[in-house]
Amino acid sequence: MTTRLEFKADLTVTPEGLIEGIAWPFGSADRVGDVIEKGAIAAPVTLPMLFAHDQGQVIGVWDQIEETDAGLTVKGRLLIDDVARAREVQAMISAKAVSGLSIGFVTTKSTPRAKGRTITALSLHEISVVAVPCHPGAQITSLKSDGTAKPTEEQNMNTETIEDPINPSAPANAPQMDTKAFDEIKSRLDKIEAKANRPQGVHITGPVTDPETKAFGNFLRRGVERIAPEEVKALTVANDASAGYLAPQEFGSELIKLLTEFSPIRSYAKVISISAPSIVYPRRVTGTSATWVAEIASRTASGMTFEQVTMTPHELATFTDVSNALLEDNAYNLEGELLSDFAESFARTEGLAFVKGTGAGQPFGIMAASGIAELKTGVAANFPASNPADVLIAMYHMIATTYAQSGVWIMNRNTLAIVRQWKDGNGRYLVLDPITAGAPSTLLGRPVVEMPDMDDVGADTYPILFGDMQGYRIIDRVGLTTLRDPYSLAVNGQVRFHARKRVGADVTHPDRFIKLKCAA
Repeated sequence: MTTRLEFKADLTVTPEGLIEGIAWPFGSADRVGDVIEKGAIAAPVTLPMLFAHDQGQVIGVWDQIEETDAGLTVKGRLLIDDVARAREVQAMISAKAVSGLSIGFVTTKSTPRAKGRTITALSLHEISVVAVPCHPGAQITSLKSDGTAKPTEEQNMNTETIEDPINPSAPANAPQMDTKAFDEIKSRLDKIEAKANRPQGVHITGPVTDPETKAFGNFLRRGVERIAPEEVKALTVANDASAGYLAPQEFGSELIKLLTEFSPIRSYAKVISISAPSIVYPRRVTGTSATWVAEIASRTASGMTFEQVTMTPHELATFTDVSNALLEDNAYNLEGELLSDFAESFARTEGLAFVKGTGAGQPFGIMAASGIAELKTGVAANFPASNPADVLIAMYHMIATTYAQSGVWIMNRNTLAIVRQWKDGNGRYLVLDPITAGAPSTLLGRPVVEMPDMDDVGADTYPILFGDMQGYRIIDRVGLTTLRDPYSLAVNGQVRFHARKRVGADVTHPDRFIKLKCAA
C-alpha cells in the first residue's frame, strides 16, 4: 500500500507580497518514492512564480533560490501591483486557503530504487503556489499536456509538492527585483508561451480544445497502434463490433451541416435516432363512429383498426484512400478533406433515397411511398395552357387545413423556373422572393424547398409535392463511423479510411401530402 504524505506549508505573505518557503526537503521520499539529493538541483537565478502550474497564471517571481540544510529554500514576491491574480493569491494565503508549494522540473540523471528513483541531477523550470499539496499526479498530467514534445522516460516532467513546513515570517526589507531581472523573466515567459502555442501533430480547422478531437486526428494520421494509450482511451468505440471508432462530436456535427446542404429534406422531416435494429409504429386506419339515436333506442357499436409501420435502417458506406506522404505532412488538412469527401458521397446517395428510394436495401422515398394522393395537371406532358396556377391552388386545398398551414412545396430548380413565371389575374408573380436574407421563397404563402432529385416536368412524372414534412420520418441507427486500414494498401504507400452509417426513412402520415402528376 502506498503511503500518502501530506505536509501543508503554513505560508504567510506580507502586505508587500513577499513570500518564502522550502520548495523541496532533501533526504525524504515523495509519495511515489522519488528522492532528490542535495546538489541535484540546477536552478537559474530567477524563476517564474505560477499558480497551480498554469502557464497562463504568472503571479510573481522567485529571485532567491538556494540549497540549504533544510532543503531548497526560495524567496520571491507576488506582483500585486500589476497582476490581479497575484492579489487574489495573496488574500488566499493570508486566509490559509492556499498552503503549499510545488516544483516543476525535468530529470536529467537518476538511478532506480526499490520504489521510485534517486534523482541526482535535474533542471528546475518553475515553482508554483498550490492550494492543497496532496495530488501530485494531477499536477503531472497538467504539466505534460502543455502541447510540447514529450520527453523521454529519463526526462519526464515532474511536479513534487512541499513536504515540510516553512518559516512563516518574511523580512520586511526583502530585496526588490530590479528592472534587468524582470526583463530576463519576461523574456523567459515569452519563450515558454510561444512554445506552448505552437501547433502540434494534427491540424484541423479551428483550435483543438478537447482530447477526443485531438486523439481522433492522431488516430487518422498514425493509426491506433502508434498513438499513446491515453489517446486510445479517448477514442469512442462504436457499439457494432465491426464499426471501428466513432468520429468526435465536432466531426459528426459538421457532417450534419453539410448533409443539410445536399439533402434539405432533413431540415423539414422528423429525424430521430434509435438503438434497435428496427422500430415499429402503430398507425390508426379507422376510428370510432358516433350515431344519432332516440332516447331509448339501441346504440350502434363501433371500433378502431390499426396497422403497423416498420422502419428498418439500411447501411450506407464509402471509403477514401490517402497516401502516407499526405498523412505525414503536418500542414495538410486531413480532417477537412475527409469530411468534405465523405459528406458529399453520403449526402448525394442519401438525398436521392429520401426522394425516390424503393425500400429494398435503402430507405423508402417520399415520392415512392404508397397512400399519397395525387392530382393530375390535365395535360399529358405539361401544365394546362391557360390558368396553370389553378392546379397548384387545387393542390393546396386538397389536404387538411392544419397540414396545409405547415406545408412546404418541394420541386427541383428546373420546375421552379417554370412556376416562377406564373402570374395571377393582376399580373403579380405567384412565387414571392424572401424579404429577409436566408429565408425561402414562398408560393401561396408557404415555403418552396428546392430538391434536386425531384422529377422534371414531363409525361407521367411527379414534379411537385406539397405537404407537412413531419409526416415523413428519418431514423438514424449509427452515426458516421470510421475505420483506418493501414495494411491492405501498405505496398502502395497508402492508408484506406472506411466510413459508414445506417439510416432508414418512410412516410408515416400519407394523408399529409399531395403530389402532382403530369397526365391528362
